[in-house]
Amino acid sequence: MHIDFNIIRIIIVSCLIVVILAPMFIPFLRRLKVGQSIREEGPKSHIATKTGTPTMGGIIIMLGVIISVLTSRNYSKEVFVCLFSMIAFGFVGFVDDYIKVVLKRNLGLNAGQKIIGQLIFAILLAIYGAKYSVEGTKLIIPFINIYLDLQFFYIPFTVFAVVGIVNGVNLTDGLDGLNSGVTLIVMSAFALIASSFSIYNSSYNGIIIVCSAAAGACLGFLGYNAHPAKIFMGDTGSMALGGLVAAVAVTTSLTFVLPIIGGIYIAEILSVIIQVSYYKKTKKRVFKMAPIHHHFEESGWKETKVVAVFWLTSVILAFIGIYSI
Repeated sequence: MHIDFNIIRIIIVSCLIVVILAPMFIPFLRRLKVGQSIREEGPKSHIATKTGTPTMGGIIIMLGVIISVLTSRNYSKEVFVCLFSMIAFGFVGFVDDYIKVVLKRNLGLNAGQKIIGQLIFAILLAIYGAKYSVEGTKLIIPFINIYLDLQFFYIPFTVFAVVGIVNGVNLTDGLDGLNSGVTLIVMSAFALIASSFSIYNSSYNGIIIVCSAAAGACLGFLGYNAHPAKIFMGDTGSMALGGLVAAVAVTTSLTFVLPIIGGIYIAEILSVIIQVSYYKKTKKRVFKMAPIHHHFEESGWKETKVVAVFWLTSVILAFIGIYSI
């Protein structure tokens, strides 16, 4: 069995960067009074237990990924596209967090402002995918393992998919350790798939490095984000990770496979869409609360149980996604 010690080193470096920076970053954020404000319409239990917890921890996740990737000395275009996507969407999240925690406007950017920022970077990512990715406008269809050429439909479809997955990852960040754990599993799955692809095309080596760095950063962050969380990643982190997941899917032509591996993200965003749409028509709710992880909380599940079940579900979905290729 071949073991790539460079990948192991990247995971360790990324993890250690986050583990080392977090104890310095948390008190710094406390001094700046950069604490999370909990939405009034969210679970009432969160108001007492989570209000004031330092947020914007996504900054150290991004640093862990960037530094460890750059030490790999793999400067392929795939690597820089993934890093650009992470930083770009992370910037949108950072602005949102800044408005929330510094300007004390709890809702942050409005929906229109977020979508405009996301659309700009999604379009850039889609154009790159169409012109410069390994398979161009072709996407792998899971289970039958053939490529479908979307041609003119590739860019609008990819923009839609990128914006959807970024918001799905963002919505998954609602419980201690939920998003960082799910994304750790998702990025590990993509790393394994890219590893199998790299046998035939070296372009995937950069993707393996990026995914490994992200998995390591999420692992390190879990040490401080697992229940009870000492720090939250905020929109800075959730949108950065969303941008990274989306970029990996685009550069590997796995956009059709992403809904399987990232099934939790899809469930989160669909639960919100269903809840809002149904309520507007009937003034009734399908779920006790959306996103769906809050539905289970309101149904009596402990926060730690919801997180554990979602992690386990992600593992199962990851295996299915890997098997589908």
